[in-house]
Amino acid sequence: MATDMQKLIGTSEEDDEEEMDMDVKEEDDEDEENGEKHISKQVMVGADAGVPTFSGNNSQFQHHQLQEQVGTPGGGGVRRCRPLEEKERTKLRERHRRAITARILAGLRRHGNYNLRVRADINDVIAALAREAGWVVLPDGTTFPSRTQGSRPAAGTSAMVTSSSSLMVPQQTPPPALRGVSPGFCSSVEYNTCQMKGVFIPTPSPYDISPSVPSQTSALVGDGVKQTESHLLIGGPMDTVNDKQIVDMPPKLPERDFAGTPYVPVYVMLPLGVINMKCELVDPDSLLKQLRVLKAINIDGVMVDCWWGIVEANAPQDYNWSGYRKLFQMVCELKLKLQVVMSFHECGGNVGDDVCIPLPHWVAEIGRSNPDIFFTDREGRRNPECLSWGIDKERVLRGRTAVEVYFDYMRSFRVEFDELFRDGIILMVEVGLGPCGELRYPSCPVKHGWRYPGIGEFQCYDQYFLKSLRKAAEVRGHSFWAKGPDNAGSYNSQPHETGFFCDGGDYTGYYGRFFLNWYSQVLVDHVDRVLSLAKLAFEGTCIAAKLSGIHWWYKTASHAAELTAGFNNPCNRDGYAAIAATLKKHGAVLNFASSELHTLDRHEDFPEALADPVGLAWQVLNAAWDVCVPVASESALPCHDRIGYNKILDTVKPLSDPDGRHFFSFTYLRLDPSLMERQNFMEFERFVKRMHGEAVLDLQV
Repeated sequence: MATDMQKLIGTSEEDDEEEMDMDVKEEDDEDEENGEKHISKQVMVGADAGVPTFSGNNSQFQHHQLQEQVGTPGGGGVRRCRPLEEKERTKLRERHRRAITARILAGLRRHGNYNLRVRADINDVIAALAREAGWVVLPDGTTFPSRTQGSRPAAGTSAMVTSSSSLMVPQQTPPPALRGVSPGFCSSVEYNTCQMKGVFIPTPSPYDISPSVPSQTSALVGDGVKQTESHLLIGGPMDTVNDKQIVDMPPKLPERDFAGTPYVPVYVMLPLGVINMKCELVDPDSLLKQLRVLKAINIDGVMVDCWWGIVEANAPQDYNWSGYRKLFQMVCELKLKLQVVMSFHECGGNVGDDVCIPLPHWVAEIGRSNPDIFFTDREGRRNPECLSWGIDKERVLRGRTAVEVYFDYMRSFRVEFDELFRDGIILMVEVGLGPCGELRYPSCPVKHGWRYPGIGEFQCYDQYFLKSLRKAAEVRGHSFWAKGPDNAGSYNSQPHETGFFCDGGDYTGYYGRFFLNWYSQVLVDHVDRVLSLAKLAFEGTCIAAKLSGIHWWYKTASHAAELTAGFNNPCNRDGYAAIAATLKKHGAVLNFASSELHTLDRHEDFPEALADPVGLAWQVLNAAWDVCVPVASESALPCHDRIGYNKILDTVKPLSDPDGRHFFSFTYLRLDPSLMERQNFMEFERFVKRMHGEAVLDLQV
C-alpha cells in the first residue's frame, strides 16, 4: 500500500507525511467506532483518475452491501461500491488531498507572507485568500463581502468565496460618490437629503477585489451532463463532467505600465532607534551598509525623526544635535536627500513602536505639578504622549508657551544644520502636531484601554480646554453649554450605543453642533499657529503636516471616531476642507497615511465597524487637491508583495484623474531586516523604478 501511495501522490516532507498518517488513522478509528457506512464524495480535479482498487475480507460487511441501482441519463445502472473498498478509496483521496495541501501551505508561508498554522488545511487556505480579497469568513465558515450593501447572512448559512487578490477579477466602476458618504451605507438617516459637493473617484484598480462581484454557479442539470461555472476562487471557467472538474486557467493579468509616468520621489524611513537617548548614532557601520544598498537602487533619500525628548532632554533650550550631525554627514556622503520630522511627541506604546522615547525630563517635572499641560479625558485620565493644545498660548513651561517651545526647537535645528538647507540636502521638514506626530486629538489611547474599533473619547477636560469652552459658550450666549457631552460613551463604545453619536443623536442638535465646531476649531487653530512659526523658522524649505486616516465608522451618519479625533466630518459636512485651507495658507504639504494604500485592512476582521478607508482617502485627497495642496504619503504598514505595491502605485499615480495629478512623494515604512531580504528587496527595487516612471521587463503579476 505504501508503494501505491508513493505512485499516487509522490514524495513529500517527512513531517507532513507523519501528520497526514496520524490524521487519517484518527479518522479511520473514529469511523470504526461510530460504525459509519455512508459514502464520502470528494470533488477533486482528476482525483478519481488512476485510483487503485483494493479488495479485502468482505464477509463481515455482507449484510451492509447495497444492491440498489443508481439511475443515469442513459437508463443504465451501476452498483454502489462496497463499504470497505470505498473506505480505502476515501483514505487515499484524503491522503492525496493532504499532500497537495501541504505543498500549498509551504508555498504560501514562504512566498505569500500568510500566517497559517502548522496543521492548517485547505479551509484555512481558502479563508486566508478570501480575507485578503476583502471578504469576511466566520469560524463556522459563513462567508460574506465586508463592504457590500447587502445585509450580513444569518448564522448557519454559507456563501461562496470570491477570488484571492493574487488572481484578480475586474470590477465595475462605481458611480461618483458624494463627499464624506460611502455608497455602501444604509441607515435611517438618508444621505440624499444632504446637498454636498461631488468629488473625483478614480477608476478602480484591477488589483483591488470588488466585493460586489457576485458568486456565480450553474444549476445542476443532471448526472453525467457537462456543466460550466465561473469559478471565482480559481479565476477562470471550470467544466464539470461526471463529477470531475477541469479548470481552464486564465493568463496572468497584465500590470499597468508606469513607464513614462511622472517621477515620484521615494524615501525610506529610518528605524525609530537610530539615535539613542544619549543622542548617539547607533551601529553606524551596519546603517552605512544598508544605506549603500538603498542608494544602489536609486532611492531619493531617507526620512528621520528628530526627537524633542532626546535633543532637549535635560534642560530648557539646552540642545544636543551631535548624533544627528553624524547621521546627516553619512547621508550627505552618499548623496541622498533628507526629510526630517520635528517629533514633539513621545515614542512607545503605539503600533510599530520598538523603542521608548519620552518627552523631555523637565517637561515631565512640570507635568507632575501641573498635569493639566497634558490632554485629559472625561474621567480625568491624563495622556503624557504630547502637550495639550490648551497651553499653546499659556506660559506654563518655565516662562514659555508651548508654541514658543516648538519654535525655539525648530530655530535651533535650522541654525545647527544651516549648510544642509543651503545645499538642498534637507528638502522637507514635517512638523509634529499631536500624538504620533499626527494632526489629531489622542482620542484612542491604547494605554487607557482603547481597542479597535472603539469610537474613542473627547480629550478636552484639562483646565485650559475647559476655560476656552466656557469663553466660547459665553460668546454664543449659552453659558450652560460650557461642558462636554455626557452621553458620548466610552473608548470602546459603538455609535449606536450612545445618545450623542447614534442616528439622529445629539451631535445633530444645537448644542452638539456648537460643541463639535468648537472642538474641531481648536485643532485648526493649533495647526495654524504652529505652521506659521515653522514657515518662519524654515523659510525657503518645504514644510508638511501629517494626517492619519480615521476610517472606522466612516459608513455611519455621525462618523463618531472622526469626531472624537477632532475632524468634524459627519455625513452632511466636509471636515477636512478647513484643514486643507490652512495648509494652503502656509504653503504646506499634506502627508497622508492611510491603510487604504496597503494590503491589510483591519475592517476585514471587524465588519461591524463599517469602515471605509478608500472613501476616506479620496475625500481627504480631493479636499487637498481642490485647493492645490500637494499630497505626500507614507505607508502605514510594511509591504513586501507585488499586489500591495501595485495598489500603492495606482493610488499615488491615479490613472483616470482628469487633471493628471499625482502624489508629491512617497515614504516607505521602514528600513528593517525584512526589507533587506533578497526577494523582498527585489520587489522593492522594482517598485522604486515604477515610482520613478522607468520601464520594467516583467509586467505580469
